[in-house]
Amino acid sequence: MGRISQETVEKVFDAARIEEVIGEFVNLKRAGASLKGLSPFTDEKTPSFIVSPAKQIYKDFSSGKGGTVVTFLMEHEHFTYPEALRYLARKYNIEIEEDELSTEQQEAATERESLHIISEYAQKYFEDQLWNSDEGRSIGLSYFKERGFTEETIKSFHLGYSPNGRGVFSKEALSKGYVEEFLVKSGVSIKRDNGELVDRFWGRVMFPIHSLSGRTLGFGGRVLRSDAKTAKYLNSPESEIYHKSKILYGLYQAKTHVVKADKCLLVEGYTDVISLSQAGIKNVVSSSGTALTVEQIRLVRRLTNNITILYDGDAAGIKASFRGIDLILEEGLNVRVLLFPDGEDPDSFARKHPAHELEDFINEEETDFIRFKAKLLMADAKNDPIGKANVIRDIVQSIALIPDDISRDVYLRECASIMDMEEKVLYSELAQLRKKHIDDKSKRTRSDERRMEVVRDNTPPPEVLAQMYPEAFLSDAQDSLHYKQEEAIIWILLNHAADEIRYDAEPDNPENKEKIEEPAGVFVMEELFHDGFAFENAIFQKVYNIIAKQYDEDETIPSGQEFARSEDQAIASMATDLMTERHALSDWKRKEVFVTDKIVHLSRYTMESVLRFKACKVEKLIADAKEKLRDHTVEDKTELLVQISKYTAMRNKINHQLNRVL
Repeated sequence: MGRISQETVEKVFDAARIEEVIGEFVNLKRAGASLKGLSPFTDEKTPSFIVSPAKQIYKDFSSGKGGTVVTFLMEHEHFTYPEALRYLARKYNIEIEEDELSTEQQEAATERESLHIISEYAQKYFEDQLWNSDEGRSIGLSYFKERGFTEETIKSFHLGYSPNGRGVFSKEALSKGYVEEFLVKSGVSIKRDNGELVDRFWGRVMFPIHSLSGRTLGFGGRVLRSDAKTAKYLNSPESEIYHKSKILYGLYQAKTHVVKADKCLLVEGYTDVISLSQAGIKNVVSSSGTALTVEQIRLVRRLTNNITILYDGDAAGIKASFRGIDLILEEGLNVRVLLFPDGEDPDSFARKHPAHELEDFINEEETDFIRFKAKLLMADAKNDPIGKANVIRDIVQSIALIPDDISRDVYLRECASIMDMEEKVLYSELAQLRKKHIDDKSKRTRSDERRMEVVRDNTPPPEVLAQMYPEAFLSDAQDSLHYKQEEAIIWILLNHAADEIRYDAEPDNPENKEKIEEPAGVFVMEELFHDGFAFENAIFQKVYNIIAKQYDEDETIPSGQEFARSEDQAIASMATDLMTERHALSDWKRKEVFVTDKIVHLSRYTMESVLRFKACKVEKLIADAKEKLRDHTVEDKTELLVQISKYTAMRNKINHQLNRVL
């Protein structure tokens, strides 16, 4: 796999729209000129994730992450830099020449990359078998068509077929140069005690399980043989890339539809998702037969706050899933429930009804969780007073989990109305349950903090960490003595290098009224270019060196976006930080709070920033010279005294220009 040319990289960046790409992973809402949403990297209730379409960057104030569309894919999907570029190239139909990976390159790849490569190969192999082999067409394709799936639907979900032979796929993969170790670790192959390599999914129709960006992470396989003495459905085992508790089947295909509908439908099985999607209900996902987890709920919460759970008529299964409803409520989402008629599930119902009837049924029959839970549990309690009391307590326990005060109050009033109870009785019960819930949560937090203390106690000292992770200690970051002065210079160069400023031609001669107009970046570079001052912050120095080199060659200054696009993630992260305005997080105008934009006073700000930068550097030169002067081994101190005098004069002149009291 060759290196992607710079020309292709530029084409990808020019074509990709960061708001479109991130919008597939995060529900973004307009906030002035920017877009905001919940952080996809941390668990938060208040949006701190900002996307700037104008600058084509994002900043997550919750985790500190930020960068371009490529950086986002690297952070969120764990792509390498080339993988992120190739993903975007495919999305925007930009041609990238790729060579096949050699065996040596496969072996040299990291474990994670190798697992991804094998999973992608397996998906394509199973698809090819389904469409192009006699066995695949007669068994696998026939089965899918009997289920009513169209060819378009089968291709959309990348369904496939694994041949009915214990080692057919594994032998083929080995012959193509794929490594046995990663075939086993990915879960597509099993190594027996006698050393034989066999297929995990042989003789099954295949349901690939994708990440939010469409990468194949694992598989579900359904056996078709009626005499098979094995589980009907078989899933990939946990691996470095596949964690079933953190994945929702169909979310890759459904994500844009979930955002558009502002609602996610949750079903149980693969075929439920596929049948509903084919029927036109495309905002649907599945927990793949596992109990709903917090991680899965948070995946949905990035896209919408509304979940509707679709159940078949199995009462025992529904009661077992109540824990999932409680988890949804605790995460602050709105949950509704829909029960299909007896003997029907989403798959069978979707195949029997046209799209408009199915959509009307869902909209008309879905109900809030209180009415649903009360109806189901009261059917068991019948006229038993103790049973009724337990049902009420059960419902109030669910309401107590809701974090929003207003929503809790609304649901409690509804519960009182449904159960014909006095509100004050339920409020008393709610207060006790809320206190217990908060106390339990506090205990868990303290327990987590104690575990963190153990971790901190075992953390190597800074000097050891610096040797282990030298990249992280390249700069003194904000601990640098002159960090703010250096940051101001780089901020101007990244954000306003091309913007015109206006200043006095002779600032020390008030009689000369002549003004000079030139780009802020040119002013900064001309003032600093020949002084030879260095930045203490290593990342700032790297950026300045790049700018100075280009300015020396053609008197131009690279744009901030070029640095945000840098393959050097330290530079990209810093550039993003300085190109992101934190006040975009709030709708200040609506609150009648007005933030002064530095560009309004850019001329004055630029000149003062240059002067402050020079002042701090001159102060350091004076301090260094005085330190040398105290060195008794220096015989001729005349030159040092001359230097101190010269630097002091420079300092006085700068302080005068800054109107500082001397």
